[in-house]
Amino acid sequence: MNKIKPYKIITVLMVFSTVLISTCSTNDKRTGTREDREQLFNYIIEKTKLRGAFSPVKMELMNFDPVGEMMKYRMEMISADNDDALFDVLLKISNARRDRHLSVSPVEGGLDVDDTTSQAVPIIFRVDYTNPDKFFLFVGDYASNISEYSDNVQPKIGDRLAGINGMTFEEYFDRLVPYIRYSSIKGLWKSVAEDITVRNYNFPLAMKSDKMKLELERDNGELYSITLPYLDPDAISWSGTFKTHGENRYSGFKLLIDLETFDVYTSPEHKNILLIDWYGFRENLVEDMDSLMDYASENKMLNYNIIWDGTRSRGGSKGAYAIRRLFPEPFKTTFGNLKISDITPLFIAEKTEAYEKHQMLDEGVSETEDDGSWLMDWLRTDVTEAIKNGDEYSNNVPFKLAHLPKNSDGIIYPFEKHFSGKAVCLFGPFGGSHLDQFASIVVDNHLAYTVGMPAGGYSNTWEWEETLVFPVSKKPVVKFMWDIGHTIRPDGGILEGNPANVDNYIPEGRDNYLHYYDILLKEAFNYFNR
Repeated sequence: MNKIKPYKIITVLMVFSTVLISTCSTNDKRTGTREDREQLFNYIIEKTKLRGAFSPVKMELMNFDPVGEMMKYRMEMISADNDDALFDVLLKISNARRDRHLSVSPVEGGLDVDDTTSQAVPIIFRVDYTNPDKFFLFVGDYASNISEYSDNVQPKIGDRLAGINGMTFEEYFDRLVPYIRYSSIKGLWKSVAEDITVRNYNFPLAMKSDKMKLELERDNGELYSITLPYLDPDAISWSGTFKTHGENRYSGFKLLIDLETFDVYTSPEHKNILLIDWYGFRENLVEDMDSLMDYASENKMLNYNIIWDGTRSRGGSKGAYAIRRLFPEPFKTTFGNLKISDITPLFIAEKTEAYEKHQMLDEGVSETEDDGSWLMDWLRTDVTEAIKNGDEYSNNVPFKLAHLPKNSDGIIYPFEKHFSGKAVCLFGPFGGSHLDQFASIVVDNHLAYTVGMPAGGYSNTWEWEETLVFPVSKKPVVKFMWDIGHTIRPDGGILEGNPANVDNYIPEGRDNYLHYYDILLKEAFNYFNR
C-alpha cells in the first residue's frame, strides 16, 4: 500500500483550503457573482418594462428611449465586482429613465457604499438660462471668508465656470449627468449647479477628491484657478450677495406674516398687494392658509392683488386647498392613473392596510372631509377591474382621489372666503412635483398671469420602491424605485417631463442675476396696472 507523504497532505489541504476560502469569499461578496448581476439586470429591465409609467411627451421632447438607455449599462453592471462600482452603475441605470422622483439608496445588508454626510465646497453656482442653445454655470455666491481657502484669489459674482479638476466643464458635465436625477433639461441644469459642489453617496467615486480645483473666467475673458476644500455645509457663512430671501429679495417690501408654509409681505409703495413667498406644500398648509384668510378678512384685504412666488418652492400636497383660497374662479384639478402590473395587487393591499389603520396621510385631506374612502372605492372597483381585464392603465380620476370622488368631472370651486383681486404667479425650475401640479392648474385654467420660467417638470401619482435581491444568492442589494402612474394636467396632457409654460418667459442669467426679482416684480406691477 502506497503511503502519502506528510508534506503532500499539507499541500493538498492548503490548496483545498484556498479554494474553499475563495469560494466562500465569492459567495459572501455583497456584489454577488456575474450570474447574480446579470440576472438582476434582467430583472430590472423586465420590471421596468412592466411597471414603468413612461411619459411619451417627455420621451419625444428629449428624444430618448428609457429602456434603450438602461440597456447601455448591461455589461458594466455584469462586470461591477465591487460595492462602489455596482452602486455607481445602478445609479446610472435608474437615472437613464430621466425621472426626478426615482432614486437608488443603500439598504441594510446590501452594498456597502460611502454614505459620508454631504460635504460642500464654499462656493455656489447658478445657471445662465438666457441662451436656450448654450446654458452655462456662473458664480452665484461664495463664503464670506473664501479668501482663506483660495490663497487670496477672490471670485466674483457672474464668473463663468470653465473647468473642474483638470477637465473642461463640458467634459465634467458629461461625466456627471448620468448620476443626476432629472425630468427636464432646465431641471437637469439646476441639479448640476446644486450637485457639482457637493459630495455624498450619490456622487460617483471616480470623481471624488479631497479638494476641488475650479477654473473660472472673468467677464473680460481672463481665466484663473482656485482650489477649495470640502466643508460641513452648516459651517459655511455665505456672503449673501444674491438677494436670496424675503426683504433682501423683494425691494420695498416688509414682512407682514411669518408662517411655516409661506411668508407674506406688503409694501407702502405698492398698496393693495400681498406678496406670498411660498416654501412648499407642507403638512400645515391648511392651517396656514386659514390663518392668512382670517387676517386678510379682519383687515379688509380680500380684494388685494396677489403676487405668489413659487420660484423657491418645494413639492408636497394639498395645493388645491390653497388655490381655492387664492383665486376667485372655479378650476379643473389634475387627474391621475395607475400602470397595471405585477405590483398593483400589492399596492392595493398596502393602501388597504393603511386605510384600515387610519393612516391614509395625503390621500384623505381635511378640506374634503374624506377619510380615504374615495381612493379605496376606486382601488376596489375600477382598478381591480382593470387588473382582471389585463388593461395597461387604469382609468383617469381626480388626483389620488384626495379632493373629489372617482366619478367627478374634476371641477373645484373657491371657498366662500377667498381673494378676489388679480393674481401673478412667479415660477422657476428650482422645484417640481406638487409645485408642477399647482403650476399646471394655474396655467391651464388661466387663474393668474404667470412670469419667470416653467417649474421642474416632474410629477406622477405614485412610486413603487422595493429592495432588490440577487436572484441566485438571495442577498439584498439596494432600494430601487419605479414610477407607476401618470399625473394628467387639466389640459389633458401628461405632466411628467411636460411642465406648464408661463405667460411671460424671463430666464435667469448672470446679467440679470442680482436684480432678477426686481424684473419679475416689475412685470407683476405692470400687469396690475393694465
